Amino acid sequence: MRFPLIPTILVAAAVATMVALGIWQLRRADEKAALQKRYERNLTLPAMALPPAAVVDESLLYRRATAFCLEVADWRTTGGKAASGRGGTRFIANCRTGAEGPGFAADMGVSADPKAKPAWNGGEVSGRIVPEPRSGGLIERLTGNSPPPRPMIVAERPAPGLQASAAPVAEAPNNSLAYAFQWFFFAAAAAAIYLLALRKRRGPTPPPSPSP
Repeated sequence: MRFPLIPTILVAAAVATMVALGIWQLRRADEKAALQKRYERNLTLPAMALPPAAVVDESLLYRRATAFCLEVADWRTTGGKAASGRGGTRFIANCRTGAEGPGFAADMGVSADPKAKPAWNGGEVSGRIVPEPRSGGLIERLTGNSPPPRPMIVAERPAPGLQASAAPVAEAPNNSLAYAFQWFFFAAAAAAIYLLALRKRRGPTPPPSPSP
């Protein structure tokens, strides 16, 4: 069978790319499994002082930490859930820790009233470390124009007038294995379809000539 050069090169490149993506996802699955073990270990470690950082450190997620909010620069609100299980509005304080520095975010609790004004201007915060909710729209995130999340402490003691937020669940979603098999399936399907197209292009096999 004679293979057309350019289509064969394009299909081979596509199949090779999909196989490479599958292998990359397999490696990501191992990394996420190790990260999940790290999160579970962090739950058992003693409290630490929150290190100053402009970007959250994944290796510290879900560890208990303390920090001092010198001043609340402003408040953000997002959807949230209280420790009681009831939904509401979550109030996140943008905390300053000094004249300079990245500061940190503090989830100070949930209210059923989205227009509530927390009576809290700063102080010591203790709780688990999580990434702050991402800001910006989907387009900004995809283009890399959205700032990376800073560390956020989910406060164990809520601000006056608020209910404590639900404790964060230590988990690293791991869909990489499923994605890997999907890429391998796509690669096999692409190769099979191309071979069938070549077979159809060649036409039916001529019948054997009758013997004299």
